[in-house]
Amino acid sequence: MTVRITAIIGDVFHEESAIRDSLEAALRLQGLLDEVHIRYAPYDQLEECLAERPAAVILFKEDRLNPGSAVVNRWMTAETAGRIAEYVRQGGGWLGWHSGLASFENVKEYIGMLRGHFLFHPREHSEVTYKAASNGLGIPSSAEFSLLDEHYFVECDEANTNVFLRSSSRDGESVAGWYHELEGGKVCCFTPAHTREGLLNQELLAVLGPVLRWIVT
Repeated sequence: MTVRITAIIGDVFHEESAIRDSLEAALRLQGLLDEVHIRYAPYDQLEECLAERPAAVILFKEDRLNPGSAVVNRWMTAETAGRIAEYVRQGGGWLGWHSGLASFENVKEYIGMLRGHFLFHPREHSEVTYKAASNGLGIPSSAEFSLLDEHYFVECDEANTNVFLRSSSRDGESVAGWYHELEGGKVCCFTPAHTREGLLNQELLAVLGPVLRWIVT
């Protein structure tokens, strides 16, 4: 039986092909790639994709379409956020990955569903160390890896989710991964990584793989 996933990935700052390669490599490590059909879709087809009831949606795309412009256009509306939340409540899986957590602060239903969101990252990349915490995803609690990365600092409602990954760098410490169920569905948030090298880091993929398995099964 084929599992259908929708992936909406890539933005001004994040190369779509690198994200795609990372996603498929993590699925391959889990032995899932041959069992999964991934529909790569543009953001303006998200609601159409939700209507098809995929097993999971992966979002690696920030809300700003033209960051740096005098007038910034955003793509996620309150209505879209409501449809996302309803899709999840009815049994869908949702992975907010890296920039899929960014610049959505005005879409309250979306960040409420995530139980967290991106706040900022320092201007300069730094060596960021990611350490796993005790979890129900099958990730060894001893898992640890380091990347030259954008260090995402986030707001996370730790009391109402399950933190499975934490990050630290010269700039401080933050939550880097968390997951929870929402009625019939599943939500997971994962902050690394930014560069192609980071996205294809084997130790990162070994953590991302169980995340994807949990989301789609």
